[in-house]
Amino acid sequence: MDVNPDRLNAFMGKMLGDVGSAMNASLMLMGDKLGLYKALATKGPMNSLELAKATGTTERYVREWLAAQAASGYVEYDAKSGKFSMQPEQAMALADEDSPVFMGAVGDLVSATFLDEPKISDAFKTGKGVGWNRRSECLFCGTARFFRTGYKHHLVQEWLPALDGVVEKLKRGAKVADVGCGHGVSTRLMAEAFPKSRFYGFDYHEGSIEAAREGARKAGLSDRVRFDVHSAKTYPAEGYDLICFFDCLHDMGDPVGAMKHVRETMAEDGTCMLVEPFANDRLEDNLNPIGRIYYAASTVVCTPASLDQEVGLALGAQAGEARLREVARQGGLTRFRRATETPFNLILEARV
Repeated sequence: MDVNPDRLNAFMGKMLGDVGSAMNASLMLMGDKLGLYKALATKGPMNSLELAKATGTTERYVREWLAAQAASGYVEYDAKSGKFSMQPEQAMALADEDSPVFMGAVGDLVSATFLDEPKISDAFKTGKGVGWNRRSECLFCGTARFFRTGYKHHLVQEWLPALDGVVEKLKRGAKVADVGCGHGVSTRLMAEAFPKSRFYGFDYHEGSIEAAREGARKAGLSDRVRFDVHSAKTYPAEGYDLICFFDCLHDMGDPVGAMKHVRETMAEDGTCMLVEPFANDRLEDNLNPIGRIYYAASTVVCTPASLDQEVGLALGAQAGEARLREVARQGGLTRFRRATETPFNLILEARV
């Protein structure tokens, strides 16, 4: 076998970068959990002792953490002063939870993939699924926080207005179902924006529904938002004007059955909004940084979740618009279009 030294060197350089990223994922989680990023962004520049005092942590550990962050390019180091700081762009990604580019929550997601690796490896051999009810707890909070960024900055401002006539209904007062709502972040954002409408969140994972109820209580929305444990095929019919699936349809074992239930439970002129990970229809068109993340997530989270359920269609996180259109068509929703998109999401409108 002939080896091209230039290709080998380039590949090994890529591998070193990937190993560095993998090794530092847990440090990102620590920085988020311990408030190290937020303290450095708001009170810096600081040395390791000052950051340790500001966060109630131990200087020797903080010193090593800061060095790793500087080597990663996540913080800045000034050799003359011996102090560390964060550029505004770094702070937006790692320290500001309300930023449109906040990524600090990914540490929890990465942690869950390692904690649950034995289950996934076993599933590779057996062909069985791994349901959400068997996943590490950090997957749930990490997922809620990770998706909150996109929902907070796009859902009310762009995605809902892209749907035909939906915002007008919401302003007047509509019934909305949020299916697979998880911790209810998307449900609460819509409820806060449209006080005349009623919102119902459904998820088959009881722990997530409990968290959603608590979130609604804290936000003072309990009178207009209700959360109940139901699957995508069992939630009650209420003549919903809008039924939403946020980054979850591809996780379902029977997405066609879910679309049939949408057809049966929404109003005659109702709308179904599908928010799905951005994907082109062909594999070769998804071989990019975003596809890399989503295919990885699909391997360890989405596909195992679907295979654990009835039918187990296993669409995967990179299903693409054409396959989703066919799922909706088989479910009885024949009017289908791409309403809008972001680099991370497809926003699809399905109607009868």
